[in-house]
Amino acid sequence: MYFEKIPAITFQGPQSSYPFSYRYYEANKKILGKTMAEHLRIAICFWHTFCWQGNDIFGDGTFNRAWLSAADPLKRAEDRAVAAFEFISKLNVPFYTFHDRDVSPEGDNLKSTKNNLLHMQDVLAKHMEKTGIKLLWGTANLFSHPRYAAGGATNPNPEVFAFAASQVKQAMDMTHQLRGQNYVLWGGREGYDTLLNTDLKKELAQYARFLTLVAEYKHKIGFKGALLIEPKPCEPSKHQYDFDTANVYAFLAKYGLEKEYKVNIEGNHATLAGHSFEHEVATAYAYDIFGSIDANQGDPQLGWDTDQFPTDTRTNTAVLYQMLINGGFSTGGFNFDTKLRRQSIDLEDLFYGTISGIDGLAKSLIQAAQLVENKKVCDVREKRYASWDGALGKKIQSPKTTLEDLDHYVAEHHLSPQPVSGKQELLEILSTS
Repeated sequence: MYFEKIPAITFQGPQSSYPFSYRYYEANKKILGKTMAEHLRIAICFWHTFCWQGNDIFGDGTFNRAWLSAADPLKRAEDRAVAAFEFISKLNVPFYTFHDRDVSPEGDNLKSTKNNLLHMQDVLAKHMEKTGIKLLWGTANLFSHPRYAAGGATNPNPEVFAFAASQVKQAMDMTHQLRGQNYVLWGGREGYDTLLNTDLKKELAQYARFLTLVAEYKHKIGFKGALLIEPKPCEPSKHQYDFDTANVYAFLAKYGLEKEYKVNIEGNHATLAGHSFEHEVATAYAYDIFGSIDANQGDPQLGWDTDQFPTDTRTNTAVLYQMLINGGFSTGGFNFDTKLRRQSIDLEDLFYGTISGIDGLAKSLIQAAQLVENKKVCDVREKRYASWDGALGKKIQSPKTTLEDLDHYVAEHHLSPQPVSGKQELLEILSTS
């Protein structure tokens, strides 16, 4: 037990001042026909929550985590799993996520690495059976080891490509065996630092080949979950090929993979790409590639990934509104790939941060549902496009209509269309009242 002094976190209502309680997240509360838990599908990651030690590029780790103290790497992995499932159980949320190297150490050779994975697969399965916590997604870490300095799929060395493919196969097998609901690929090193040494066309073709192999293997093993690509414009690479949602879709469509992959959107990555969080979500729905979300929020004044807890209810209300009007999650969820601040060194800070983020999402869900129910925002938007249901709108959308037909229509009807108000300010009142 690592958190024996921390109680189970329960809902106590908005009036509660007790920090170890939810003020808004009431897992079984019904909203628009589904429970909060079903809408939000919250997951806790191993990566930043149980592996990160508070280090950054300017300083060493500030955290002292008992589950990271064992000398043997495999024992550390076992201890980390104990801490993770204890933490998630106390939060009463349904899912977890991992990178392969978060939960299992790399061995001295391929055989020992695979043995470690199989051992930790059994360990995780036992924790899952005991707690009822499920795996939202797994992924392979193709960015930390020096072999991936120039990427995995886009590496100029085919041996690195093959090694990355092997690692993804192992991580997919583990995800499949643990009944994961998605498999994620994040291309942090799949990009470039300078075009002086980069064959851009070749690297993009390599990336497509890699993704094709992954999709083929998914079908071969009968994995029913979604394959997700996580967009990010930069960091650690100067320019990453999965820059944003629209870029990912264009890439997938070019190589005929748009039916195989969806996106795992992170709020902080949207900030780095110069987009709003809701823009990325709405774009994913528009292209029919919405998959899952990393709930991390960024700092718009900083140009790097801060991975903060999602406490910005105005932003998250806008995101959840887009989700509610488009059907919400299918296999995805809100994953907490979030980091404490380096000065937050106490164990209880892990709970404070996560509780604040979960409550932030729950409050945003309540507000977004109110917008859906009162229909005021929806009514203004529908009215704006209503004329497209008229004769001219239908004529334009008919495949039989030509450019010459529209030229003739304008002349025949003496058209001189005038602008009408977009009602942005009214909508901002309606969406925040």
